[in-house]
Amino acid sequence: MPRTTKIPGLVLPGTLRNTPVQKRSIGISGLAAYVPPYRVWLEDWCDWTNNQWAKTREVVGRSFRVRGPDQSVYTMAATAVLRLIDQYDIDPKRVKFLGLGTESSTDNSAGAIIVKGMVDRALLARGKAPISRSCEVPEFKHACLGGVYGMKGAIRHLALDGAGSQAIVVCADIAEYARGSSGEPTQGAGAVAMLLEEDPKLAVVDLVGSGSASDYRIMDFRKPMLRFCGQDRSESHQVQDFPVFNGKYSTTCYIDETLHALNDMYEKRKLNPIDYFRSLKTVFMHRPYRRMPETGFAVSYLFALSSGDADDKAELASYCYEAGVDPHAVRAEMLGEPVIANFANAESLNIEAYPLTMAALRAFRASRHYRREILDKLASGSDTMLDLGNLYTAALPAWMAAGFEQALDENSLAIGEEVLTLGYGSGDAAEVIPFFMAESWREACAKIRFADAMQLTIDLSEAQYHALHDGRRVEGLDYVPRNEFIIDRVGEHNERHFADLGIEYYRYVG
Repeated sequence: MPRTTKIPGLVLPGTLRNTPVQKRSIGISGLAAYVPPYRVWLEDWCDWTNNQWAKTREVVGRSFRVRGPDQSVYTMAATAVLRLIDQYDIDPKRVKFLGLGTESSTDNSAGAIIVKGMVDRALLARGKAPISRSCEVPEFKHACLGGVYGMKGAIRHLALDGAGSQAIVVCADIAEYARGSSGEPTQGAGAVAMLLEEDPKLAVVDLVGSGSASDYRIMDFRKPMLRFCGQDRSESHQVQDFPVFNGKYSTTCYIDETLHALNDMYEKRKLNPIDYFRSLKTVFMHRPYRRMPETGFAVSYLFALSSGDADDKAELASYCYEAGVDPHAVRAEMLGEPVIANFANAESLNIEAYPLTMAALRAFRASRHYRREILDKLASGSDTMLDLGNLYTAALPAWMAAGFEQALDENSLAIGEEVLTLGYGSGDAAEVIPFFMAESWREACAKIRFADAMQLTIDLSEAQYHALHDGRRVEGLDYVPRNEFIIDRVGEHNERHFADLGIEYYRYVG
C-alpha cells in the first residue's frame, strides 16, 4: 500500500510573543514548462559518432533538446513563467517572490530580475498588470540543486513575511558538453516554473520532514569562469558553458550524498528505512540520465536492507551470494564512512568507494525484486524523460511534471499519499523532500500541459547540430518562434558615454 498520512502543515510564529501560532500547509499549486523544439535523436547521434545505440538507449535515453540560436536560460525561464501565469490564471500582483534556479546564468549581477522584466513587458503589452513591484527576485545557484533551494526559499518566504502571497520559482538550464566527451549524449535544455502558495492545490511540501546533506568534493563537476575567456560570439548569441567533470567520480558523489540525505530524513522522522522504502509508490529524483537515479535509489534500498530485520538481511545476503561477495563484508562496508574527497585525484578517480555494495547491486538488478522495488517506483513520467536529456536544475521538476500528468491519466495517486523527491547538486549536496498530494491535485495536474510543451519538435541533422552546439550560424532551420521570448540582439557599445557590451535585449514573439 502507498504511504499516506495526514497532510502536514508548517508552524508559523506569531507576530507577538503571546500570539497563538497558526498551522498552514504550504506547497506547489502548479507547474508549467518550456522545452526548445530542436531535437537530436540519440540513435542518429550514435551513427554520427560511432557509439553503441543499444548501450546509449539503456544508460542515457532516446533524445535530447538543444537551445536555439536566439535562446538563453533567461528566455526559456521567462517563457515558462508566462505559461504558468496563463495556465493557472495567476494574478501577477499577488506574486511577491520570483526565484530563479540555474547554473547556466550568463550575467554575474542580475538573474531573476531579468526574467521578471521580460514577463512584465509581455503582460503590459496584453493590457494586464505586471508582477508586484514589491516582489523579491533572488537567484539560486548550486549546480542542479539550485531550483530545490529556490523552492525551499520560497516556502520559507510564504511562511514568514510573505504570508498570504504567492511565489514562483523557475528552474532553467542549458546542459552542454564538449563534442566527443562522455557527457555529450546527456545534454539538454529547458525550463520549468512552479507556483507555490498556502493551501496548495497540487502537493504539500514537508520541509520539516526533509533531509539534507552536503560535502565539498573538489572536482565533482565544476564551472570555473576561466572557461569563458576568449570565446567568439561573432556568429551567435550563445556562450558555451562546458563543465569540468569526471564521470565515475561524479556517480560516486551522487550515491554517497543520496545516502546521507536519506539518513538525515530517517532520523528526523524516526523512520525504519526498509519499511519506509517499501511503503513508497512514487519517487522522483534528480535525473542527469536514465541510469543514474536507478543506481542511486537501488543502492539506497540495499543500505536499507542492511539495517532491517533478519528477513531483510537475508534478502541482502542473497544478492551478495549471487555476486560472490561476503554479506558480512558488505554490511561492514556500508557501516564505514569513506571520505569521498580523498578520491579527487588523478590516481583515485576511478576507484569505487563501495565496491562490494556495487557488486551486490549488479545481482540485485537481475533479481525479480528489482522492478517492483526500484523501476516501478521510478516509472511515473520516466518514459517522457527519455526524450529530454539533462536539464540540470529543471531535471527534477520536469520529471515531477511528467509524472504527475501520467498519474492523472492513470489515476495512480491518492489524496494525502506521500511522494518522495530527491534533488542533487554536484559540488556536492542533496535534499530529500517528502510531498503529500493535495485534495485538488487532479485539477492542478490537468493544467500542467507538459505533453503539450514537448510536442513541437524539429529534428536536427548532423551539420545543424554541430552548428548549434558550436555557436555558429545554422542553415535550414524551419522554425518561426511563437508565444515565446527570444534574444533580439546583444549590446556591443563600450564607450564612456554609453556602455551595453554583452547585455542581451529580449523580445516576446506572440
